[in-house]
Amino acid sequence: MDYPEIEKRKTFAIISHPDAGKTTLTEKFLLFGGAINTAGTVKRNKANQSNTSDFMEIEKQRGISVATSVMGFEYNGKRINILDTPGHKDFAEDTYRTLSAVDSVILVVDSVKGVEEQTEKLMGVCRMRNTPVIIFINKMDREGKDAFDLLDEIEKKLSLSLCPLSWPIGQGYTFKGVYNIYEKQLNLFQPDKSKVTKPIIQADNLDDESLTEFLQPKEINGLKDDLELINGVYGKLDKELYLDGLLAPVFFGSAVNNFGIRELLDTFINIAPSPKSREAIEREVLATEKPFSGFVFKIHANLDPNHRDRIAFLRICSGKFERNKFYYHTRLGKKLKFSNPMDFMANEKSLVEEAWPGDVVGLYDSGNFKIGDTLTEGEKLQFKGIPSFSPEIFKEVENADPMKTKQLEKGIQQLTEEGVAQLFTQQPGNRKIVGTVGELQFEVISFRLEHEYGAKCHFRPLTFRRSSWLTSTDKKKMEEIMYRKQHQIGTDKDGNTVFLADNDYMINLAKRDFPEIEFHTTSEFTKN
Repeated sequence: MDYPEIEKRKTFAIISHPDAGKTTLTEKFLLFGGAINTAGTVKRNKANQSNTSDFMEIEKQRGISVATSVMGFEYNGKRINILDTPGHKDFAEDTYRTLSAVDSVILVVDSVKGVEEQTEKLMGVCRMRNTPVIIFINKMDREGKDAFDLLDEIEKKLSLSLCPLSWPIGQGYTFKGVYNIYEKQLNLFQPDKSKVTKPIIQADNLDDESLTEFLQPKEINGLKDDLELINGVYGKLDKELYLDGLLAPVFFGSAVNNFGIRELLDTFINIAPSPKSREAIEREVLATEKPFSGFVFKIHANLDPNHRDRIAFLRICSGKFERNKFYYHTRLGKKLKFSNPMDFMANEKSLVEEAWPGDVVGLYDSGNFKIGDTLTEGEKLQFKGIPSFSPEIFKEVENADPMKTKQLEKGIQQLTEEGVAQLFTQQPGNRKIVGTVGELQFEVISFRLEHEYGAKCHFRPLTFRRSSWLTSTDKKKMEEIMYRKQHQIGTDKDGNTVFLADNDYMINLAKRDFPEIEFHTTSEFTKN
């Protein structure tokens, strides 16, 4: 197995609360990595100028990331793979799945708002896998919370030990730049929103007299005092604790002005983990194993508006992936080969001949893949993913144009297989019920059904608020609950029996009446 190729790879996700500046940071990484020449901000007035990683029409209109984008670029001899996740809480499940496909995470915190509820939930998912986290405190060019207060808040709310590796000089209108604690360098930048600018000054020594041209003596002394305090309270970076997900390095900056980005990127490629191992149900799979293996963590239909395509995003876990080679689809038990596997640079795609652990390739899919599917060279493996949780909002799909029934059914099926929402079918009458985490997903579904499938529908609100997946060894009891509770019974897209309820009380009543039946809170009970 070619270890240098594995060691070169750094695959990570950028996560944050909405509006913390995640998509801007993603774009600035591409800018500093030379993958794009100029950066545009997310919310632009001209419709044709939009952020590189937000390329679905609804994202351009609303200035939010709805789908996970995958972007790769080379930087200082490393291959960086960024997975830009949806910031909006309504798309939490897509983010959870994406976190199963990365080796580390950069969490963006807004210096003005601090730690928000969504940030706490995302950290909870990182903790499930002990994912190493680096924190980037953004928007230092705005009047926000004091840097030390922010560190205290993050430690308290996220139950995480911190180690600052860069430190801001001033804040808001007094913001001058950042001191790189890790490299012991002071870089003062001029704000430039679209290009990488050269530092005005780089000083390795805070006693350097030339500093007084740019900073007042009180700013220099204030920085020295801060650094002394940081060293006393936080100490030096313990890399092992970071790799175990117990300690988070912290950087400060302003993504929109390119402040503090290079410090973050240079340190990241130095300390962030390369692909190591992945848990499958059967065993642990090491990245250095020779046989190829990988899993599908996302499916996206119509990525290119000019073509009706459906792409499965495959994270490579071990071995080398090669174009036109047959691989074993473990769920279907059949062999598939891929003549056009894709590499991604935002919305530009290029053909891949080979790929290594840590890489994400796009496979054109004619309907063979579901989220969580595993490909190998013949071994029967099933990688562990993050399960689907019960939706919170349920609505019945009502066809607005009977002439387009086929298009509507195809659209709903494809969008739910992508993981945009969950689909439940009730009998008699084949009633289609869509379950989501938030209202915004219904907007996205309506928008995409109309623009990608030419179908229109209405969503009729239902009283359901919970779903439980049912299993039992007692076939008679299963038949009985399906008969007695038929108005609350449906099947999910995989044909599993699901009990739909208005609240936890109704679920507990059903559990009491049917002790022989198991009620599962996630859809992955069969795989766990």
